[in-house]
Amino acid sequence: MHSPSGLDTLQRRVLGLAPQPADRLDSPYWISNESYQALRHVLHDVGGQPDASVPYLDKDEADWELRTYVLCEVLAWRGVWNSEVRRRAENDLGATLYFGLPYYGRWITAAAKTLVDKGLISVSELAARIDAVRARREAGS
Repeated sequence: MHSPSGLDTLQRRVLGLAPQPADRLDSPYWISNESYQALRHVLHDVGGQPDASVPYLDKDEADWELRTYVLCEVLAWRGVWNSEVRRRAENDLGATLYFGLPYYGRWITAAAKTLVDKGLISVSELAARIDAVRARREAGS
């Protein structure tokens, strides 16, 4: 319990506290429309962007694509991530990987990165498992 004089001292200290003034932040109100569009553009949002037309291909998924889908669903069931975290992990791959990998290639790359980032598997353990799968595939060929 504080003494009356202790409370007075504490009150004087608290009354002297004040928030520090914040620097003015950039916002759409203080930047050009062109800069605002560049800042709000997210990597995966290509809707309305100019691009060559791409024909729709109705194709069956390859075996590795189906396995990737199942693996990502299992990671969600186990609480490692959800679809929004997966999408964010894909976006965080950067433009080169995002546009350079096939659809399920982004999923599996994001899964591997997420597992390593969360400490659920080490890079060396992941590499060893990839090598083991590669060896099994080569032995079966």
